[in-house]
Amino acid sequence: MKILIFYASYGGGHLNAAKSIHECLKNDYKDKNVDVELIDCMKYVNKALEKMTTKAYNEMAKKMPWAWGRIYSDSQRGPLAHITSRSNKIMAIKLLRLLREKQPDLIISTHPFGSQMCSYLKRKGKISAKIATIMTDFAPHDQWLVGSDYTDYYFVAHENMKKYLKRKGIPDSKIFATGIPLSSRFLKDFNKEEIFKELHLEPNKKTILFFGGGEFGLGKTRTVEIFEGFVKYCKDMQIIAISGKNEKMKLAFEKIVSRHRKKDSILVFEYTSQVPEFMSISDLVVTKPGGLTTTESLASHLPMVIINPIPGQEEKNAKFLVKNGIAIWIKKQDNVEETLKNLFSHPETLETMKENTKKLAKLHSTKDICDILLNG
Repeated sequence: MKILIFYASYGGGHLNAAKSIHECLKNDYKDKNVDVELIDCMKYVNKALEKMTTKAYNEMAKKMPWAWGRIYSDSQRGPLAHITSRSNKIMAIKLLRLLREKQPDLIISTHPFGSQMCSYLKRKGKISAKIATIMTDFAPHDQWLVGSDYTDYYFVAHENMKKYLKRKGIPDSKIFATGIPLSSRFLKDFNKEEIFKELHLEPNKKTILFFGGGEFGLGKTRTVEIFEGFVKYCKDMQIIAISGKNEKMKLAFEKIVSRHRKKDSILVFEYTSQVPEFMSISDLVVTKPGGLTTTESLASHLPMVIINPIPGQEEKNAKFLVKNGIAIWIKKQDNVEETLKNLFSHPETLETMKENTKKLAKLHSTKDICDILLNG
């Protein structure tokens, strides 16, 4: 069985979801004689366009998030929605060359562009492969639904998204509330004592995992303010701070740690491949609410403090998480220390938030998706 997995490089979540599916299919379905490939569909269709649009997305998310929010909203309806669909039809013709060469039986897409191009080609009778769309956020957007008549499977984060798709006229038999694909590393039973020892941290202290926003440096000034608020207020706690590929943020974090003489209880990393390990020893995560990080936090049963969501999908994710009692959202006008005082002076609040994560966590999402596609 020939399977292609399409993603696009607009944020890391689409790629990581695709990688999780790819890993699962290759490792767990050898008896099915599966031949699976992972492809950046936008890069294949037009490298120059992909490079330009990826850079535009990154710059807009970093410097003009309000503009990205407007595009996100407008692309759901009105002229921009039709322009996007029309441009995808043009690009689909180029993608057809790849599909004729590979002759896939199944196409899995973790980005709406891939689904749109393939559903257009299927409508025109150019391909006959089954099409599966994996939605990688906790709130729906209608761009994912373009070409739904020719899409065979929709995989969504939770039951409310399934209800939304049904209201849009998509048959119940096509929609599966499996959750967003999750790396198998988050299912491992880590030796927490060893991790604390390796990091020179105290196992009996509360541990906070703080994500600074990575390479985009979103809301850098506000992120640094919030980080300092945690350092000042959480005196009896320890913090693991991740600045990602953002050197300036790493230096800002390190200055705060040095100024408050907290080198023994606060660790700052520029980059780490140990997110599953760090989450396994943490009591709380501070982060932007991207689909992937949210999925990982839920799987690790971590209450969330949300900072700097990008207008559009991340703000919708934030509202969903707050509504479901999993997160608190520190907004621009909020006093950080006052917010933390309210949170930590009521231990039962954190405990309730942790319990609520268990209601939404989909620990076996990746395996469930692959089972449905190969055995359904």
